Amino acid sequence: MPAFKVFPATRVVATPEAINTANWPKDSLVLPLALDEVLVLEKINSEFLDDPHSIIVSDTGFTGAWISADVGLEFLERCCEWELPQKRPAFAQGAVADIPVKLWFEEDRILFLTPGPYAIALENRMK
Repeated sequence: MPAFKVFPATRVVATPEAINTANWPKDSLVLPLALDEVLVLEKINSEFLDDPHSIIVSDTGFTGAWISADVGLEFLERCCEWELPQKRPAFAQGAVADIPVKLWFEEDRILFLTPGPYAIALENRMK
């Protein structure tokens, strides 16, 4: 099981239109937290958005790890009480093993992200 590490990110709050039409950096992972908020898993600035009132702040509060799809799904089947998305790629968030988790599903791997203080507890529950 890979060790969890800090994922430098940028939290963006802007109008839904600005978020939906943003020209995000190529190959960046943009997680939709709400209609007007995303978490971009890299450091960015306002040049990607057309919203002069947007809020763009660095966020180093998330710790995570890429886990193989087989191992990740086996854990989620045991410890997740809600229905997982079936199509890939997909984003989901909620409590997993009583820990707040954000999940990015790809065909062959899953990104598990949790607030830093929960990382050790999540790692231990995944063992």
